[in-house]
Amino acid sequence: AGSVPVVSGLIIHEWIEENGGAEKVVAAMVDAFPGADLLALWEDAPGAVGTTSVRESWLSRTRLRHHKALALPAMAPTWRWTVPARPGYDWFLVSSHLFAHHARGRGLNRDVAKLVYVHSPARYLWVPELDTRGASLPVRTAASVLKPLDRRRAGEATALAANSAYVRERIATTWGRAAEVIHPPVDITEIQSVADWSTVVSADEHRLLDSLPPTFLLGASRMVPYKRLDLVIRAGEVSGLPVVIAGGGPDEARLREVAARARVPVTFTGRPSTPLLRALCQRCAAFVFPPIEDFGIMPVEAMAAGAPVVCHRVGGAVESLSVAGIGAAVDAEDDDDLAAGVRSVLDSGLRVPRQAMQRFSRERFIDEIRDFVTRHTQAPS
Repeated sequence: AGSVPVVSGLIIHEWIEENGGAEKVVAAMVDAFPGADLLALWEDAPGAVGTTSVRESWLSRTRLRHHKALALPAMAPTWRWTVPARPGYDWFLVSSHLFAHHARGRGLNRDVAKLVYVHSPARYLWVPELDTRGASLPVRTAASVLKPLDRRRAGEATALAANSAYVRERIATTWGRAAEVIHPPVDITEIQSVADWSTVVSADEHRLLDSLPPTFLLGASRMVPYKRLDLVIRAGEVSGLPVVIAGGGPDEARLREVAARARVPVTFTGRPSTPLLRALCQRCAAFVFPPIEDFGIMPVEAMAAGAPVVCHRVGGAVESLSVAGIGAAVDAEDDDDLAAGVRSVLDSGLRVPRQAMQRFSRERFIDEIRDFVTRHTQAPS
């Protein structure tokens, strides 16, 4: 029999959705290693990570792909046998925020180096107080069994990289492992390639921009409870400023009820196009980011467009705020602290300098993830 050709590596990701921060990381990994194969439990957004060639698991052929909480008990065992036995890979690069790091090589891949990029140890399991999905009965039932298993599987990794120092600390606490920090990729160069994004929006979007007040606070994310967009509205109330909310999702009806009772005007843009969102960031007085996030790509994008950020003082967003040197980290649930943070940002009158966010660029991520893989797969001399 002839020799088996060696493919450079296998990129592994939980599942592929549209426009998620994790998908932006995987897309950059695909660019960093164009010869690598890609494996996910399922793919719901073809092309979202820059390639349409994605190997899927058996779960993709079931209804569980649409019910993640119900699929949770099946995910961990699925990862143990989903990696193909052939061809032989040089390495696995795993993008994990749930159980992808449980993946195990078989056959020719049994002893392959497994390098894990950790968005977070599963928030469902380890910090359910930060993610209400962890309070569901299926997750709570599974957690007592899955947590010790998850810790053991994390111990199999050759090396770990965390998306923030905040997550690195969580890795140490939950898994007992050390990790280096590689911040996620953000499209800094693209954001800063257009001096005024309002010049490239559609006619309808331009009319929307023209209808907004000259000074406003901006919040933007998927409309789900843990993103705390209600606190963006609260920031407007305690500071007496109009609020603009960009996004869509299952929490929209509740947020509109909160807005209807607010003492300041609140404008909902719906799901904005990329140019409109960047134009909003360029025009807002401040971008308000209340959730406790593991990193927070959206505030970095806002700062790349020049917007000062007011964020929660706990979480990964504080790291990018400290790099910018402008903005305020506050207790987002304390009215006085929230008002003081907004006031300090507005009183300063400063915008984030263009060069400040280069540390989070996509180009920098590609260089660092290539170095991470190279260092941990080269044989010692």
